Amino acid sequence: MQEDIINTVLERHDALVLMPTGGGKSLCFQVPALALRGVCIVVTPLIALMKDQVEQLRRRGIPAAAIYSGMHYREIDTILDNCIYGNTKFLYLSPERLRTEIVIERVKLMPVCLLAVDEAHCISQWGYDFRPPYLKIAEFRELIPDTPVIALTASATPDVQTDIVDKLAMRPANDGQVRIFRQTFARPNLSYSAVLEENKEERLLKILNNVPGSGIVYVRSRRQTQQVAQLLQGAGVAADFYHAGLTTQQRADKQDAWIQDQIRVMVATNAFGMGIDKPDVRVVVHLNVPDSLEAYYQEAGRAGRDGQKAYAVMLYTPADLDSLRFRTEQMHQPVAMLRRVYQALANYTAVPLGGGEFASYDFDMGAFTATFSLPAQETHYALQQLQLEGLIQLNEQYFHPSRLTILLDNRQLYEFQVMNPKLDPFLKLLLRMYGGELFTDFVTIQESALARAYMLNQSEIEAMLTQLHQRNVVIYEKQKDKPQLTYLTPRLDAPTLPIDIAELNRRKELAQRKVQAAILYTEHPTQCRTRLLQAYFGEKPGDACGICDNCIKKKKSADRATSVVREQVRDYVALANGPGVSPKQLSHYFAQTDADTLAQTVQQMLAEEEIRYTKTGNLTLNG
Repeated sequence: MQEDIINTVLERHDALVLMPTGGGKSLCFQVPALALRGVCIVVTPLIALMKDQVEQLRRRGIPAAAIYSGMHYREIDTILDNCIYGNTKFLYLSPERLRTEIVIERVKLMPVCLLAVDEAHCISQWGYDFRPPYLKIAEFRELIPDTPVIALTASATPDVQTDIVDKLAMRPANDGQVRIFRQTFARPNLSYSAVLEENKEERLLKILNNVPGSGIVYVRSRRQTQQVAQLLQGAGVAADFYHAGLTTQQRADKQDAWIQDQIRVMVATNAFGMGIDKPDVRVVVHLNVPDSLEAYYQEAGRAGRDGQKAYAVMLYTPADLDSLRFRTEQMHQPVAMLRRVYQALANYTAVPLGGGEFASYDFDMGAFTATFSLPAQETHYALQQLQLEGLIQLNEQYFHPSRLTILLDNRQLYEFQVMNPKLDPFLKLLLRMYGGELFTDFVTIQESALARAYMLNQSEIEAMLTQLHQRNVVIYEKQKDKPQLTYLTPRLDAPTLPIDIAELNRRKELAQRKVQAAILYTEHPTQCRTRLLQAYFGEKPGDACGICDNCIKKKKSADRATSVVREQVRDYVALANGPGVSPKQLSHYFAQTDADTLAQTVQQMLAEEEIRYTKTGNLTLNG
C-alpha cells in the first residue's frame, strides 16, 4: 500500500494508515515529505524511537532533529530556528511539546509540509495506550490549516479508528471519505500458539531447540528476565536479559549483541523491541499473558518480519489468567492513592505550587517509595494513572549525552581567552576537537576523550566545563542516564487534584474488557488464531491460516477421521468386489459420516489408485 499512501499525501489529503509491526510505516511519511517543500513534523511519544529515527535519517544525509523532555531551552531554540531558516527536513516532537509557547510561536513561522502522527492509537481513550497530550493535536493543526496529516498505527480496533479520525479532525478527500489504508492483520508466515503448560521452562527449552535462529522471550518482571536468561545459559543457549532498569550503555550493548547475532535469545520485559529493525527473528515466546491483544499483536509481530516462517508462542497456566484479572484491578488505584503519590512527588522534587511545568527531574523509584513509605506496586500503577491524567510523564529509558555550546561570539571568546590564560589551552582544545559548530549548535561531547587529549582525569575536565558554564561562556549539559520525571502542568495542590472519577471508572471497565478478550484468545480451543485477531481488530476474517496450533489440531483431527473412513470404505468396497458399489450405495452406507470427509476420502483413494471406477460407474478395489 505504500505507493497509494504516498500519492495520497502528495495530493495533500489526510490519511490514516494501519500497518502491522514491520510493515514500513515510516516510509509512508518520509518519502512524500522529501518530495514536498518544507518541514515534516513527526509526533511520537517514544523518545528512544525518536532518537533512533533521527539518527537513521542523518546517516542518510537527511537533516533531522528532535525535541523532547530534559533539553536545554537554548538547544530547543536553535533547533526551531533551523526549522524556520535552515534546511531541517524532519522535526520530531513529543506530543507534550505541541502546546509549549515556544513551539506554537515558531510553528507559525515554519513552512510545514506534513504532520505525521505516529502511534496514533494513543489519541483514543478506547485504545490500549491512551496519552492525553495527543488530544491537543487537533488544536495544533489550526496553526497549519493547509497541511495534510498522516496518522499511523500498527493496531487499532474499529472504535479506535473512528476515534483517531474524529480527534485529529481528519478531512475527507474529494469523494467525501477520509482516506483509510488498512493492511490485513493476517501474517501468513507467522504461526500463533497458546499452550496450557505448567512447566514453562522445560517447554521453552523445547521450543528453542526445535526452532533455530534468533528469538525474544517476553516476561512480566525485571527479576524474571535474569532468572530465565540464566536458565537458558545453563542449558547452552546464548541468552541475555534486558529491562528498563539497566543503564543506557548496558541496554545498547545488549541490543547490539542481539542484533549482530552474538546473542541468540533476548529475555526481556516489554521495554524491548520497539523500533528495533531485526527482520530475521524466528520465534517470540510470551511466558505471561499480555494485558491486551493490541500489545500481544505488536510484540508477537516482531517475529518473521522478513516474510519467512516464524513462531509466536504464548505459554500460560490457569493461575496466570487469575493473576491477570487481579492485576487489572490493582492497576486502577483509588483517588486517595493518586493524591498521596502526587503530593509525595511534589515533596521529592521540591516543586512549589504553580511551578515546574515541563521541568524534568531525575527520578529513582526505589528511593522515592522508601523516602515516603509508599507500597512499590501500588505506587507504580498510581504513577501510570497520573500520566493518563496528563499531569506527569515518566520516562524510564532516558539517556541524554553530555552536550556543549559556546555562548560568546568569536571576538568575545578571544577576549575571554586573553583575560583567562589558564583556560585558553582548554578552550582551544574544545574548538580543535569539535569545531565551529560549537558557536551555532549543541554538540555531543565526551568528557573521557577530552581527558585523554588534555591529559587530566575526567573529574577535572568536568570541573573546568562547569566553571565555564557558571561564567556564561558555555552551556554545559552533563550526561543524564536516570529515569526522568516531567511535570506536564504547573504543580497542583494534591488535595484538590482535578481527577475525573467517572473517567477512571470507564478506563477500568475498558481495561477489564481488553483483558477478557486476551483471555478468550488464549483459551479458545478451536478457532484459528489469525481469524480471532482479525475479528478483534474489526477486519473480516479470511481463510483459516492453517499453521496456528488450533488449525494444526483441526487438521490432525481431520486426518485421523479420514484415516478411519478410508479403512471403512476399503472394507465396504472389498465386500462387493466384483460388480462393485455405486456412489449412491456408498452414500447411503455412510449416511452418519460427514459428507465432506467421505468425498475427500474417496477422491484421495481414487487419486492414489487404491480404488477405481468400473465401466458401469461403480467403485471397486484396484487390482
